[in-house]
Amino acid sequence: MKYLWLGFFVFAIATTFVVSEDSNGDIQITCEERSVHIKWKVDKPMTENPSRLFLGSCFPSHFSNESDGAEADFYYPLSACDFRRMATWKYLVYENKLTYRPLPKPSPPSFSYPVRCVYDRPKGWTPTFQSSSTGVIQGHGELAFHMEILNYDFSGPAESNVFPLGSFVPVWAGVDQQAHQPLLLLLEECVASTTVEMYPDTLTYPLINNKGCLVDSKKSFSKFLPRYHSSSIMLNLQAFRFAVGQEVYIHCKLIAWDPDLLNEEKKACNYNKTTGEWELLDDPFQSSLCQCCESSCQGRGKRDTDSAPQGLVLKSVLGPLTFTEDSL
Repeated sequence: MKYLWLGFFVFAIATTFVVSEDSNGDIQITCEERSVHIKWKVDKPMTENPSRLFLGSCFPSHFSNESDGAEADFYYPLSACDFRRMATWKYLVYENKLTYRPLPKPSPPSFSYPVRCVYDRPKGWTPTFQSSSTGVIQGHGELAFHMEILNYDFSGPAESNVFPLGSFVPVWAGVDQQAHQPLLLLLEECVASTTVEMYPDTLTYPLINNKGCLVDSKKSFSKFLPRYHSSSIMLNLQAFRFAVGQEVYIHCKLIAWDPDLLNEEKKACNYNKTTGEWELLDDPFQSSLCQCCESSCQGRGKRDTDSAPQGLVLKSVLGPLTFTEDSL
């Protein structure tokens, strides 16, 4: 994933504290290990109402108005003030804004300034949220599987299960490897239905089929996202019209697999609308494994993982979710 803001940004690596100033020297930002310290020399019109100065949702920690000018100080942990956390392959990124709002919301701020702290991502880092209370896992063996609907930036559990049509439903699944050999988590099949139990006559809407082909990506902007770790997988699923206004459940078959043994039956494939071709999530150079997504991805006489030991195959149910006609 690539996140790039135009304008001001600050890079901080590991525990090294970095101080940066804007071109006028009015804003000084220090990215510390788990917090940020900002000194903002505010213009005179802003001094009349310092309570309208914000770092995200936070007021200044300290405000002084001396003869040589006024200054607002913000000193907060990165877990506060509605900092937005994202992750790339190499970095953890924390973003926010300094704003001056002379009028309450929904009036826009008269001044806005981006704040960005970037840290080397610790080796083996994965999102620190708890296992889902909305996912029902059925399986066997000793591996611990989790599946959950998250918030928009995959930093924690979703705050609502209601999604307007066209919005994205962030889906995360993971397996705790414990002392097991490294594992690759795959979503072999996912369908949506209006029932928590599946029956032969249950009406379904296909999302992933054909052994890991995200078929919904052909008709929407649904997409597998780059991995944090081989033992987890993330999916941005675009809210669809199936059963609008009703309770919807997402049924998935999860497989924990050997990362070095990708094949036509064990894969995760996105459809690229620009090229009109299927692409392998984990190694685009092996995208030929996805060509069968247009036909049938059959095995080659190898043992089916349904009979494999140690709980490599799991079934999960997420929901209920509700998709609405509300505009974004």
